[in-house]
Amino acid sequence: MNTIVAEPLKSLDEWEDDILLRYPEPKSETAEKQKDDYRNYDDPARDTVREFYRLNHQFQTYDFVMQKRREYLAFNKKEMTIWEAFDFLNQLVDDSDPDTDLSQLQHLLQASEAIRADGHPDWMVLTGLMHDMGKVLCLFGEPQWAVVGDTFPVGCAYSDKIVYPEYFKNNPDYDNGHYNTKLGVYKQNCGLKNVHMSWGHDEYVYQMMKDYLPEPGLYMLRYHSFYAQHREGAYDHLLDDHDREMFKYVDLFNPYDLYSKNPTPPNWTELKPYYEALVAKYLPPTIRF
Repeated sequence: MNTIVAEPLKSLDEWEDDILLRYPEPKSETAEKQKDDYRNYDDPARDTVREFYRLNHQFQTYDFVMQKRREYLAFNKKEMTIWEAFDFLNQLVDDSDPDTDLSQLQHLLQASEAIRADGHPDWMVLTGLMHDMGKVLCLFGEPQWAVVGDTFPVGCAYSDKIVYPEYFKNNPDYDNGHYNTKLGVYKQNCGLKNVHMSWGHDEYVYQMMKDYLPEPGLYMLRYHSFYAQHREGAYDHLLDDHDREMFKYVDLFNPYDLYSKNPTPPNWTELKPYYEALVAKYLPPTIRF
């Protein structure tokens, strides 16, 4: 799998821009721009997004996910302070993003500041700050389709509610009798704790933070890209009652992720003392990646 090096998106955020077209209505008043203001590409069809999902749907197999879990969940690549990690993440700034030229930290600060402005608890503010930290996978050599994109369960049939479902026909699991039934390797209402999701930054940052944040924040991290479920309800048959309760927090979080972009950068000089204290409250001095 590591031989696939195609980079179809013009920037990592192009995937999120595509979500804004699919799900344009904000769920909170945090949005400072309307849906039509977010896209400035000449071609709304965006062949690059289609190519991204062609690769994503072809190669996100059950075996691929297991391989990446073994490779990355040992967390033996780097050890950094959170602020060193943000400096590392900021290498992903891409001038081709039409919606913002802010660094990754500034984008995350916009989301976390919107959460704070609405009076949510500080653990949720920290969740906003950390939710895209898993994108450092790109800096470890992972292709975009293994870092961003809508997430979905592997090991069972791919729902037709997932974006561009036709591309799953090229996936080896599509015709595999172990994986292509509604339940596949799972049991009815087994709970998402027993379900393996497609590999990417959501699962990676969840695993990174699972010892440090309360459970609602961990659900926000782990499932904020699981649009087939929290927007379409496509995998109700795998959820248990606890998942349904926790998904209220996923729904609460997502507008802050999608609709908080703004061309005005946060004032880091003013914000730094608050966020340094917040990070010190919840996280250890260094984090392993």
